[in-house]
Amino acid sequence: MSSPASPKPARRTVAQEIGLAIVVLLLGSILTVYGWHDAAAGKPNTFLNFDNLIDGIATPMSYYAIMAIGLTIVIITGGIDISVGAVMALSALGGAAALQTLPPDASAMQVLPIAFLVPLGIGLLCGLINGGLIVGLSLHPFIVTLGTMSIFRGLANVLPAQKTLPAAGKRLPAAFTTDFMRVEMFGLQPMPLIIMLICVIFGWFYLRMLVAGRETYAIGGNEEAARFSGLRVGWIKMRTYTLAGLAAGLAGMVSLGRFGTASTSTGTGYELTVIASAVVGGASLIGGRGTAIGALLGTLIIALIENGIIILRMEQEYRLVIIGLAIIVAVSLDRLSAYLRSRRSV
Repeated sequence: MSSPASPKPARRTVAQEIGLAIVVLLLGSILTVYGWHDAAAGKPNTFLNFDNLIDGIATPMSYYAIMAIGLTIVIITGGIDISVGAVMALSALGGAAALQTLPPDASAMQVLPIAFLVPLGIGLLCGLINGGLIVGLSLHPFIVTLGTMSIFRGLANVLPAQKTLPAAGKRLPAAFTTDFMRVEMFGLQPMPLIIMLICVIFGWFYLRMLVAGRETYAIGGNEEAARFSGLRVGWIKMRTYTLAGLAAGLAGMVSLGRFGTASTSTGTGYELTVIASAVVGGASLIGGRGTAIGALLGTLIIALIENGIIILRMEQEYRLVIIGLAIIVAVSLDRLSAYLRSRRSV
């Protein structure tokens, strides 16, 4: 087993992140040239303008990136969590149900603790359930999270009295929506971006600097070797799924605050995009590799592709085709890279 702290994997990780950054620049350059040709006379570039870069790319990608960081930690252990979209929906609806009971003009001191604790608590509970089932019953993560995805989505559909919250005639307190998640700075609404960047920093610090992060890589590199070296594999897996649930709950909170509403369809299909973001960002589905910065860059690549589909005026159905292809290409390159490394080590 190669230690994640050894120089070679560290250099490989940096090279991979530089490669992803080059892909981002390449995609951005292509879309910039097209946007320049596409713009009407006297009008700004249809791609390279502030509104498109912030509102069309950076802000929508924040939910995906937050969940992709949590999922990357799970994938590093060799696991998978396909319930993140359903957990996000359940968390957003739970937060909306709690906040709609408060007066619209309630103070921030009263509103913000509920706005944070309820969605994050729901995400934490869902992550614990996933981890508990996987570890306690020794079940495959795909089967468990496939089942819990259906359960969580079903609960999101049956628990609220209405399909959309807040209910008719009610609205969420401005202290959470207008004054916090949609607060304007220099004409922008940067709070989703700020929360996303805080998550990237946390993910980087967790994986790179903490013993817990090294344990995560150790399990993904060789679970049996990690067990024989004394690591509490079950506990570490529980921790990773709990973090993934927590990240999905946070994404639900960000979505609720930005839109001021949540519905039973919130987060539908997001799991595919989040998995694509993680694997395009370098997380290996066989475990042992992946970074928080890679997850961010992978999400940015997916967001640029989605934005390009809009700018090129292609039908939105192509989005699913391209995301599916991105997953297959990323996994194929990962397997090819593993094969070449094994040949060199012989």
